[in-house]
Amino acid sequence: MIVRTLEEIEDTDADIKTENWRSKRIVLAREKVGFSVHETTLYAGTVNDFWYANHIEAVFVFEGEGEITDKATGETHQLKPGSLYLLNNHDKHQVRPKTDMRTVCVFNPPVTGREVHDENGVYPVIVEDEEEAAS
Repeated sequence: MIVRTLEEIEDTDADIKTENWRSKRIVLAREKVGFSVHETTLYAGTVNDFWYANHIEAVFVFEGEGEITDKATGETHQLKPGSLYLLNNHDKHQVRPKTDMRTVCVFNPPVTGREVHDENGVYPVIVEDEEEAAS
């Protein structure tokens, strides 16, 4: 059994900070459970273009408000506490938080925590090697 708190993750290598968002990686690929879980805060007034070409992501909003636009169709959905969006088709999307928006994100395949969005907003697939995963 693994039990973690957000406080344990803060200011570690599992706490990723950018100008637009902060993501605390709670469960990562090294746990070998087939998914990763993150608590991510997207900052008010930012514009965030993402495309998870190599991952499926589910995002549950539990605080704040914003909107998401499907970049292929132009369809926009309002996001508020209790909203969930599932990027089941590797959808290119844009998230625009109106207020700081706190979310819980689940990725499959799991991320390692070392991924960086490329110029298209894509995370590469990084596979944990056995030795690294054991540490």
